Amino acid sequence: MNEVLSTLANHRSYRDYSRRPVEQEVLEKIIRAAQAAPSWINGQHVTIISVRDEERRRELSVLSGNQKHVAGAPVFLVFCMDFYRAKLAGEIEKIPFDAERDVDALLTGATDVGIALEAAIVAAESLGLGIIPIGGVRRNTRGVIELLQLPKYVFPVVGLCVGYTEGQPPKQPRLPLGAVWHEESYNPDQIGYLREINEAQRQLLKEAGLEARDWTSRVASFFAANPEYGDAKRTLKEQGFTCGNLKEE
Repeated sequence: MNEVLSTLANHRSYRDYSRRPVEQEVLEKIIRAAQAAPSWINGQHVTIISVRDEERRRELSVLSGNQKHVAGAPVFLVFCMDFYRAKLAGEIEKIPFDAERDVDALLTGATDVGIALEAAIVAAESLGLGIIPIGGVRRNTRGVIELLQLPKYVFPVVGLCVGYTEGQPPKQPRLPLGAVWHEESYNPDQIGYLREINEAQRQLLKEAGLEARDWTSRVASFFAANPEYGDAKRTLKEQGFTCGNLKEE
């Protein structure tokens, strides 16, 4: 197995970080790796805001659902979908900017953020750092937008804790390959795969001395309890994205 595949296969999420700072040149390599990732029409619809300031990280920790590792990591990266530059491009070329009304713009922005995020993750892990993605930045996007002074057409999608770590957490189980790799057409027969990951999850928790809980229980409970995870329905509209059904009820 080559080094890239080995890094990908060995991914783990870290919640505890040492006090060692992430060197500026190391952080630049991570950002450059994310920037090198592909994007729709090479529009580069992603902006990454790095936050080192302790008080700002503490505020982001609270806004992300009181996740202490956001405050504990020496660097917190906020990945934003960014159509502000596309709007400026339209002004330069004297062409109307209409993407705000197109739901595909949201898909484009979220996809490009996801691609850039994974590039940053692989780069960080290859450099010996630990990471954990933080979807909690979408819990209170208005607060994140105000704190980071995001202009219209820029929206926070996901955060990333980055830092040097001590120890190694267990690797979380993945679904069997057949559950995610479907050849030629979708295979809806998934129950057997879900039973397999439930067993793997129970075994992992047992070895860690924790109470056993099925993977399906966690996933089902999360989505049942979170019909609307954060405030994006309101703040997307405030940031200029009027596409789809974003009206307040």
